[in-house]
Amino acid sequence: MLQVTDVSHTVQTATIIDRVSCTVPTGTLVGLLGPNGSGKTTLLRIVAGLTTPDHGHRLLGGEDLATLPRRTVARRMALLAQHAETDLDLTVHDVVLLGRTPHRRSRWSESTADHDAVTDALARVDLTDFAHRTWRTLSGGERQRVQLARALAQEPELLLLDEPTNHLDINHQLQLLHLVRRSGITTVAALHDLNLAAMFCDTLVVLHHGRVAATGPTTDLLTPDLLHDVFGVRADITPHPGTGRPVITYHPPTS
Repeated sequence: MLQVTDVSHTVQTATIIDRVSCTVPTGTLVGLLGPNGSGKTTLLRIVAGLTTPDHGHRLLGGEDLATLPRRTVARRMALLAQHAETDLDLTVHDVVLLGRTPHRRSRWSESTADHDAVTDALARVDLTDFAHRTWRTLSGGERQRVQLARALAQEPELLLLDEPTNHLDINHQLQLLHLVRRSGITTVAALHDLNLAAMFCDTLVVLHHGRVAATGPTTDLLTPDLLHDVFGVRADITPHPGTGRPVITYHPPTS
């Protein structure tokens, strides 16, 4: 279980995250929603330990992440950022192998377990045939899937995803989130597509101006009033005929 308690972060005079608290139960997929600039990426970076909050706590399995060695934290959580670039002409296999770094005794001590983890991760994102392709030859969507494979090869307890469906076609958007949900890894995913969140997320945390505007089960939380108040849109919400999950139909702007 991940617990975030009373976390705040200010940059110069701007409050980016304002006393945010939320709980992510073990094995669930939690959607982190909110308009642009609401603090989603900053909150993920705080949880990952890449940004230091002004105050507040992050607990994973009851342990304060701020007190744990960085290597230990890296073994326990993986972050898939929005953008990943490298100047090195690495192969796909080598990029995914980077996910094994926290588990290796040295940079050069690659084990059979490491390579098995890479092979399994590439298979799970349907990129087995890409193992020897170089990073520079990949499309944006292919790079996103490689980065997910790297995170899966890390074998984390907690997976943090920042707009993981960016650059993906609709088939791979659905496949990626289905894979994440089926993995059983406790996951927090910042998403812009509210229908994808409605389809796959167990619960939602909605940020607005750096604060938690609402949190709770997906099927209860998504309402026309919430979408209007937080996102400034009008919409109808109906249950999917097959799954019963919410389906959002947006109204066109009136002006």
